[in-house]
Amino acid sequence: MSSSTSSIRTCAATTTSRASGSTPIGSSSRAKGPKRASSSLSLRVVRIRIIAVGKAKDRDLRSLLGDYYTRIGRYAKLEEIEIKDGKVAEVAERLARSIPDRSRVVALEVDGQSMSSRGLATWLERAENQSVQTVVFLIGGAYGLPPELSKKADLRLSLSAMTLPHRLARLFLAEQIYRGFSILRGEPYDH
Repeated sequence: MSSSTSSIRTCAATTTSRASGSTPIGSSSRAKGPKRASSSLSLRVVRIRIIAVGKAKDRDLRSLLGDYYTRIGRYAKLEEIEIKDGKVAEVAERLARSIPDRSRVVALEVDGQSMSSRGLATWLERAENQSVQTVVFLIGGAYGLPPELSKKADLRLSLSAMTLPHRLARLFLAEQIYRGFSILRGEPYDH
């Protein structure tokens, strides 16, 4: 049994386990922090926190996530928190403790609201313009999210009408967050 119940990744540069401290996982070139893209829009810096039940251990998946997390880091501060799976009540408590006060919470649910990439970009822009400090995306494990957390979310978002494995949902979400910020900044990524 492990004594750590979660880990945190910030801009894909470090991992923090509440039991063991900080360990570098990326190149040292990211140590100075993300660079903001120049833009005619003067949007506020928002913090993105992706909280996922379960660990993304696969090296190829971690590499892809790291790439998108680095890209997102040009626009927003990013944290990834991995919550240990377990009994529903324990998972609900761990998730709730990881959500900062006054956050805007998005629960990823198969029966949530469908949204285009431009729709997500608009939603993120509204959060920035309303001076929301942190936007939290919750990704459930094998049995989804605890219903009480999902009901309290500001947005219940569906990435697809199909059920996605939580690891794939995390990658898909990272790509869409990056695409959303690219759309907002008028960058040519969106096609």
